[in-house]
Amino acid sequence: MQQYRIIWADDEIDLLKPHILFLQNKGFEVTPVNSGADALDEIDQNQFDIVFLDENMPGMTGLETLTHIKASHPNLPVVMITKSEEEHIMEEAIGAKIADYLIKPLNPNQILLSVKKLLDNKRIFSEHTNQGYLQEFQKLTMEVEDLEDFEGWADLYRKLVYWDLQIDETEDKSMYDILNDQKAQANMRFCDFISDNYYDWLNNPDVDRPLMSHQVLKKRVLPLLKSGDPVFLIVIDNLRFDQWEIIQPDIAELFDVSNKDYYYSILPTTTAYARNALFAGLMPLDISKKHPDLWKDEDSDDGKNLFEEQLLGEHLEREKLDIKYSYNKIIKAQDGKQLVDGAKNLMNNQLNAIVFNFVDMLSHARTDMQMIRELAPDESAYRSLTKSWFQHSSLYDLLKFLSNQKVKVVVTTDHGTIRVKKPYKIIGDRNTNTNLRYKAGKNLAFDEEGVLFTRKPEEFRLPKVNVSTSFAFAREDFFFAYPNNYNYYVNFYKDTFQHGGISMEEVIIPIVELEPK
Repeated sequence: MQQYRIIWADDEIDLLKPHILFLQNKGFEVTPVNSGADALDEIDQNQFDIVFLDENMPGMTGLETLTHIKASHPNLPVVMITKSEEEHIMEEAIGAKIADYLIKPLNPNQILLSVKKLLDNKRIFSEHTNQGYLQEFQKLTMEVEDLEDFEGWADLYRKLVYWDLQIDETEDKSMYDILNDQKAQANMRFCDFISDNYYDWLNNPDVDRPLMSHQVLKKRVLPLLKSGDPVFLIVIDNLRFDQWEIIQPDIAELFDVSNKDYYYSILPTTTAYARNALFAGLMPLDISKKHPDLWKDEDSDDGKNLFEEQLLGEHLEREKLDIKYSYNKIIKAQDGKQLVDGAKNLMNNQLNAIVFNFVDMLSHARTDMQMIRELAPDESAYRSLTKSWFQHSSLYDLLKFLSNQKVKVVVTTDHGTIRVKKPYKIIGDRNTNTNLRYKAGKNLAFDEEGVLFTRKPEEFRLPKVNVSTSFAFAREDFFFAYPNNYNYYVNFYKDTFQHGGISMEEVIIPIVELEPK
């Protein structure tokens, strides 16, 4: 075990000898000094892991010493020790980024707890996390085998996300392989579950079904209009549950997360289908029939999501809601700045729908740009990029503004994404779409085992370009690849984040209500 080095500065250091001996007996090396100046000299000449600093010393005070330490060694943790409980001293110390604050008279275990919290917490956390996951592993394995309902699958997925995030914070990551195997097994069973139930959810009125894309506004957003407060619907395209969890702490400083829930994205889990269904309140087949001018088929070269504002308007009219509303899509930084600058004007609307496209652009950029691949080689780094974007985004600025208003806020997404690893050979004609996770065409050829396939798209409430159009959906972490130039294709797309198919990551997605504090 590593021996940590502590420097302890106190003008009455001789009186602290029992505490120093206690720490030495626990395996710590302690260097005692009588003043702040002596502490600075020692720190400049030697390597230490932690500083204990008395606040009330003659000459250079503890706070003055702290300022010098942070200027030269900003990452060295400092524990301030004082007899005083005066609030201004505590605030100055906290403002100078102390690591901990102890008040005399000191208790040996109090000192040891502070040291362990600062120096050994990573090891302790790793051991407890790994032990906790191993204890939970068998229970989760049994759940995977026994689950038969959509609520149970959502609960299981969120448990796996929780352990993913916990293990990500450990030092050795030794449990990752076990967790990834368990997630793979769960996804295989989840895909079976979707294959067995998806048709009935859409066509059988007597079965229990999850909240789905086309029901979100009617059941979770529009009822909030009754409060009389402006309602803000924020759709972060392509946001997975783990990405939500990574930005939630920043949001929780501004809002109470009053209802953290989930819904199931429709298939295909893509913007063109799932987000159009979200705003229209209709399945894609019904959109194409009711509003043929607002729907673009797979064979169209036009953008597939150019009419979301109109679809939202039609939806509100169908619900007999004569309200003032706005729709904004944020693609570039300038779009976001303009939105935030005009945020006060949005308060005049009863409903404001805002789409943020960054996460979707990130997944596509990661596919197309080698630099982004290297910045985000795995889920952990992908989450980190998402958090960094959020903390510097116009979305965060907008939420800061809204947190000081009397509003209702719903944050959600249209679908998730999965890192694909295994190619699946498929043959299609020249008009087959390019998405790697689903294919729509009239001459699809593949091994049907391991793929959800329908020759009758209308059963999945999907429009078809011609009478022989069929749909194939990739399962788990597979992606479709054509035999032509197969090796290049596989090497280029393997380990990229894709969406359109069936996996827990793509289908089970967050919807959250926020209340300003």
